[in-house]
Amino acid sequence: MSWSPQTIIDWLLKNAASAKNINDLTQQLGAQLAQANAPVWRLRFAMRTLHPLLAAVGTTWENDTGSKPVVESTHGLETRGGYAGSPMTTVSQSRQPFRQNLTTLKPDHHEVLHELRAQGGSDYYALPILFGDRVAAVMTLTTRHAGGFTHADLAGFDAIATQLAPFMEVLRLNTLSSAVSEAYLGKHTAKKVLAGEITRGHVDTIDAAILISDLRGWTQLNAERDPVRAVAVANSFFEVMDAAVTSEGGEILKFMGDAVLAIFPASEGQKDAVARAQRAAQTANAHQSDTLCFGIGVNVGEVLYGNVGSEKRLDFTVMGPAVNLAARIESLCAQTNCPILMSHAAANLVSRTRQVGTFSLKGLPTRETVFAPGPVLE
Repeated sequence: MSWSPQTIIDWLLKNAASAKNINDLTQQLGAQLAQANAPVWRLRFAMRTLHPLLAAVGTTWENDTGSKPVVESTHGLETRGGYAGSPMTTVSQSRQPFRQNLTTLKPDHHEVLHELRAQGGSDYYALPILFGDRVAAVMTLTTRHAGGFTHADLAGFDAIATQLAPFMEVLRLNTLSSAVSEAYLGKHTAKKVLAGEITRGHVDTIDAAILISDLRGWTQLNAERDPVRAVAVANSFFEVMDAAVTSEGGEILKFMGDAVLAIFPASEGQKDAVARAQRAAQTANAHQSDTLCFGIGVNVGEVLYGNVGSEKRLDFTVMGPAVNLAARIESLCAQTNCPILMSHAAANLVSRTRQVGTFSLKGLPTRETVFAPGPVLE
């Protein structure tokens, strides 16, 4: 049955710009191909990224099952069997299309092709989405039609790929900006920055629980271990804190050398924010060991949240007395041999705490009574 590539191109020019992300465009394009009776069973896009944590993103549509889960590949992708020697690699490196009749495969053909054949695929076509002098993405199409793709089908796919290029590049850049912003700023803060809150001095006053944690023995650790092993310990600490904080709806605003600054916005009230910060602290504390020791300080109050810095270098952070107090309280953890300490204001909002003592804190005019949380209740 014949189909009209121009119908797909017309749709792209009218609608592709409204796609929310690469997966959204993949699903919409797949549905349009099906509606146009194009002989496509499976449509897939693979895109390399400049993400600090991910190497590539893959999106898939299948005519019989619809959307498939988005595949995010971490760095080191090039060394894995599924990538090395794959059609995707061939197309990315050669910048030329790749076609394979799936009914005539030999044992030494790549495993991806054998997997598609096992699912009923009869023909496979992969082509680069070229934008300027680079491969913006790779598009692959698989059919189950007994005769495979025709030359007219392939010419149609080539024409569609040409029109797809600028849309894929825009979505690639959008994905990149969001991913990098979230990796370096945190999800909530990244949204604010990408929404335009980037002017120096753009600061909001918000209520939040503040959590500050500091890795113990960092100076000694650096003296006793080589830099690579010391950094590995720091990364383990940051991973523990990130998992604990994000699981309770908090956000790490920054890693400060061997320390972490996180906030739990009090959108549901200070009591809820402190409870979440306390649970996060206790979750992280469960990972303490002889080689991973840290203290955690928790406070609650008004903070200034926004952009500060010089004319050419900005930072999105929180500031204010509540942050300073959290830092000073955390510094008492080693002295009191308590892994978690809370301010009086924070302790008043949760149950099962015990008073540790009253202390004079550097830079603060009055003494502060600090508390430790009680055991976690099942």
